[in-house]
Amino acid sequence: MGKRVIVIASGETERRALPHLVRHLQDRAVTVYEVRVPPRNKALNAQMAERLIKAAWYENLSAPPDKFVLLMDVDRVGPDEVLGPIQDQLREHVNEIGADVLCAYAQQHLEAWYFADAENLGNYLGRDTGQVDTSRPDEIWNPKLHLTHLLGERIYTARISEEIAATLDADTIAGRSPSFEKFVDAIINGGSEVMP
Repeated sequence: MGKRVIVIASGETERRALPHLVRHLQDRAVTVYEVRVPPRNKALNAQMAERLIKAAWYENLSAPPDKFVLLMDVDRVGPDEVLGPIQDQLREHVNEIGADVLCAYAQQHLEAWYFADAENLGNYLGRDTGQVDTSRPDEIWNPKLHLTHLLGERIYTARISEEIAATLDADTIAGRSPSFEKFVDAIINGGSEVMP
């Protein structure tokens, strides 16, 4: 049957875009069958992640997920500063579930990953991606703002994010974005962030 994964992310943009960015993993018998986000635009913190993980686990006891991957944006802060406290709390509070729980991050935001596939992003936009260094997307400061400017008259929404994600090539993104590559690795293999 393959590995079944639930991703916990921060908002509607991720909920809509991530399934497109990881659809290629089905070829490796890995399915991200759900992306859960906090209700009513609440912040994703350790307590919220715990609630979402436990809810998803107990709702799916007849066919439980093999793994949960928590995806956090880390902005200009180091990943350890953001993920460390969350990992510690989750390690303590979700140890009763029978699935691995891993943490991954998007450096800066998910939108930075879009710039890694500059060709397809440019095709979607109908224009060049400008002077952004797409060879190092994880270093783009405020990629969401860059994307908003490139969209011109159109407003950046979760639906637009989903449309963009559907046009992108995940292998190209993984080749240029270390944070995306680690996120994919967490979904497939588990990486080094597995919590007991």
